[in-house]
Amino acid sequence: MSIKSTDIDKNMSEMKNKRICVVGGGAAGMMAAIHAAYQGAEVTIFEKNEKLGRKLGITGKGRCNVTNDCPNNEFLQNVPTNPRFLYAALNRFSTSDTMDFFEGCGVPLKVERGRRVFPVSDKASDIVRALTNRCRELYVDIRRGKVTSLVINDGAVSGVVCNGQAEDFDAVIVCTGGRSYPGTGSDGDGYKFASEAGHTVTEITPSLVPIVADTNLCARMQGLSLKNVALKIVRCDNGKSVYEDFGEMMFTHFGMTGPMILSASAHIHDIEKGKYEAQIDLKPALDESELDARIRADFAKYNNKDFINSLSDLLPLKAIEPIIDISGIDPRKKVNSITKEERKKLLEAIKRMRIPLLRFRPIDEAIVTKGGVEVNEINPKTMESKIVSGLYFAGEVLDLDAYTGGFNLQIAFSTAVVAGESAAE
Repeated sequence: MSIKSTDIDKNMSEMKNKRICVVGGGAAGMMAAIHAAYQGAEVTIFEKNEKLGRKLGITGKGRCNVTNDCPNNEFLQNVPTNPRFLYAALNRFSTSDTMDFFEGCGVPLKVERGRRVFPVSDKASDIVRALTNRCRELYVDIRRGKVTSLVINDGAVSGVVCNGQAEDFDAVIVCTGGRSYPGTGSDGDGYKFASEAGHTVTEITPSLVPIVADTNLCARMQGLSLKNVALKIVRCDNGKSVYEDFGEMMFTHFGMTGPMILSASAHIHDIEKGKYEAQIDLKPALDESELDARIRADFAKYNNKDFINSLSDLLPLKAIEPIIDISGIDPRKKVNSITKEERKKLLEAIKRMRIPLLRFRPIDEAIVTKGGVEVNEINPKTMESKIVSGLYFAGEVLDLDAYTGGFNLQIAFSTAVVAGESAAE
């Protein structure tokens, strides 16, 4: 649902003056404040950074993938952690509602591959500005300050302590984010608030995070970006696949990153040395017989060349030497003397480049945090705590995470709308 500017003054004139505190001025915090204020509440945002939406401003490499243009049932298939909890929130504020909201704020949107939604301008700053301006239009009081604790009396929240001063509120919405990108203010404060209020906080681990490889192959291909390749993450003990995808990835000095790798990380819960390997198919459009025919054609073309000089038509330059090493074929062997068995080894290396995995990169580099406030202790229809009345949670602080593609921001927006409206009732 988008908010029309013509509706704002009407609602402000009917203010109930319920005082609501929103802790955190990110995506969830601003959206919660907007919808609480729209219901007529008197809203204050406390944000430790100088400006609102600092993390939001760098998402999607500065482009901001605001949501995914898909139906709710498909959306929930992209949420590996507690998807059922989101039913009510998504029904209340869906992906189409998010798109209507931002276009109603004057930000034209576009839909790209994978139904990912971006501002037409490709500027995350336009999304931040739209939310900030809407907060100001609704007279949300935006204060710079660090909330250090909640004030709870007789099982109900009654305010917060900020910069050493206690202030009374009728409801508090915690929208502090997770622990990813701590430089933007996401330092895990919300988990502390939740624990002090009696909530369970599940284990905090990185999700949507680059993966460190247990081989120097990746470093040798550093900077190589691959498109239209197939990825499979396989358990080494039984060969069982835990994740399969098709798309883009990139090799780095430490291992691998890119959309497929980030999504794969959400499926690996117990990564350690020797437990998983990535299998990369560099030519998924060709089956083995077709690839063999292609290799034989290239070999015929470069019949009198050294093997190392025969693969430039087939593989990216940075991948040639690593693939040759994997195949075990002498790079200086003449192409016309390569055997059928050696050709099979080359084919295997191209169709199943094996990269042993070691660990995730630090949580500081994760896009989102896996884990958070236990959702069984939260009312999914209101986002209110079942333990402390008047206390609400929204966004990444909750134990909810999804794959890449705009799903995590939509979770923030949907839970925030529900929290903001419910707190203001």
